[in-house]
Amino acid sequence: MLNKLHEVYPFLYGKTYDESDMDRRFSDLVNKHKELFKRDDIMLFSASGRTEIAGNHTDHNLGLVIGASINLDTIACVSKRDDNRVIIASEGFPVVDVDISDLEIKEEEKNTTHALIRGIAKAFEQRGIKVSGYQANTTTRVLKGSGLSSSAAIEVLAAEIFNNIYASDSLNPIEIAKIGQYAENVYFGKPSGLLDQLSCAHGGIVGIDFKDPKNPLVTPLEFDFEEHGYALIITDTKGNHADLTHEYAAVPPEMRSVAAFFNKENLREVDYKDFIKNFSQIRAKLNNDRALLRAYHFFKENERVSLMLKELKEEAVDTFLMLVYESGNSSYKYLQNVYPSSHPEDQGLSLALAMSEDVLEGEGASRVHGGGFAGTIQAYVPHYMLDSYIDRMESIFGKGCSVRIEIRKRPVSRIY
Repeated sequence: MLNKLHEVYPFLYGKTYDESDMDRRFSDLVNKHKELFKRDDIMLFSASGRTEIAGNHTDHNLGLVIGASINLDTIACVSKRDDNRVIIASEGFPVVDVDISDLEIKEEEKNTTHALIRGIAKAFEQRGIKVSGYQANTTTRVLKGSGLSSSAAIEVLAAEIFNNIYASDSLNPIEIAKIGQYAENVYFGKPSGLLDQLSCAHGGIVGIDFKDPKNPLVTPLEFDFEEHGYALIITDTKGNHADLTHEYAAVPPEMRSVAAFFNKENLREVDYKDFIKNFSQIRAKLNNDRALLRAYHFFKENERVSLMLKELKEEAVDTFLMLVYESGNSSYKYLQNVYPSSHPEDQGLSLALAMSEDVLEGEGASRVHGGGFAGTIQAYVPHYMLDSYIDRMESIFGKGCSVRIEIRKRPVSRIY
């Protein structure tokens, strides 16, 4: 088993992984499966977390984004069952046991993994694919609450297990992502977009155009930041997300309130020139300057995403990093998701960005990562500055707060 996995590791974990560490990780997973389920006929699956390269809070208004799979993943050891039960034992969590012969929505299951599994099975049924049970144990290195999409990783992992065992991998990663989103929206009860699932499922760097949200246009591209002399660092500022739901929830409707001025549902349907031409009238009608600033961010961020895709294709890393900095600046000033307006004294992300600028001194770039308000920043750090950068972040936010990530090439898949 390990010899075969050694061939796969580079496509999952990039250049900086420790082979013996990964061997122990997978061996422990398999041994745990044998202990739990008494089965030797096992399969191994892997689904990655994701990073947002560009397009901060644009997807929910049908905008453009760049996402990427990363080398932090959730892995599963799986064996097939002869009944309709799906049993998942995730390290550190209660066992999930779902009978998928019943695919009705259960209100009492909202916001649970049970709901996700039932919804995923339902999505396969809707596609005319009959699925049955499996049992799995999982472990993850996708950091929770870090904007790396640990929840989307488990969704696409559970879907890919069905896809491999019962559909001979007939569904591509885009369909797997849509299944995860469906389960999260309809069964779990969270109105998320498709960015997280698609970035986790696809593998590599992808530009995504959500103009048609049911059929997003996906543009894969290859780029290796490590080969260009930069380490991609995610720093967790350890902020508390508990009371910030209203902050996140305000962003999409404020953008859409500007679109509504033009009798449109989303900002993607509005022409930027018309937005500027009618700026004063929109301001008078909405009486919400923040909504206008957030709309301005949307339009400019969409332009940047197109430019950033072009620069990555042309391997123009310096111009790309300049645009990364511009994106972060726009999120800070116009989108205003770097600290919560309800708690202006809590500005961990602002501090991390300030210290990043101080250490980098015009080299590399940094920006808010993901939803914002609390959580993580993303930085592109020259290799020769890596130790000093991490030392500074750890001196403020604690040891282990900064994680070096790499782009993963392989999509969600069975690996053994």
